[in-house]
Amino acid sequence: MPYTSPFALVQAWQDAANHQNSDRLVELSAPDIEVIGPRGSGHGYQLLREWLGRAGLHLTTLRAFARDNVVVVAQHGVWRSLETGEVYSEQDLASRFRIEDQRVVQFARYDNLDVALNEAGLHYSDEIPLSKG
Repeated sequence: MPYTSPFALVQAWQDAANHQNSDRLVELSAPDIEVIGPRGSGHGYQLLREWLGRAGLHLTTLRAFARDNVVVVAQHGVWRSLETGEVYSEQDLASRFRIEDQRVVQFARYDNLDVALNEAGLHYSDEIPLSKG
């Protein structure tokens, strides 16, 4: 399914991640997707599935920034125990996505929106409205 914008694709990707839908997440990702996080980086579907299986992370998008094929979202993250469902951590963070051919080719997590925007080459003037609904 073609997406109307890179941000629309990022929203679908994030929805799949929040619902632990690894098949849909893989479908929306490039085979050699790069996942970058606080513990380093890696590539591919297997890493993506492993990340999803252990993260217990739910992200709510608060703000979005986009230009060309790059999207940055400011988010509130909540980590839950996979065993008990109890919240064990939460914080505001930012995620950077790079899109090519209607697929996510790179996903990076940052603890700071300014750093994510800088790494993406975006500015606050690149903010896009979030749909309410």
